[in-house]
Amino acid sequence: MSTVASKPWFVYLVRAANGSLYCGISDDAQRRFAAHQSGRGARFFHSSPAVALVYVETLGSKGDALRRERAIKQMKKSAKEALVSVQSGSGPVNVQAIS
Repeated sequence: MSTVASKPWFVYLVRAANGSLYCGISDDAQRRFAAHQSGRGARFFHSSPAVALVYVETLGSKGDALRRERAIKQMKKSAKEALVSVQSGSGPVNVQAIS
């Protein structure tokens, strides 16, 4: 019996212009970030536009991504900022790595 490789899902954090962080999931983090920037994404960005994709984590399934998103959303902002700093240092996310 052959196993079909499932497509990866991503949990991501986007920095808004006011400095806040938005957490979401997608099967294409870069496309979803572009949607947030263009105003077609979440309502969260109506008051402060999306500025940068600052964190991306790859997971094996949508269920795993939803569980991780919930865990990240329950973190304090300082813990979310620590995720961002560990992954990206001081630079933006490597888009090639998630495309």
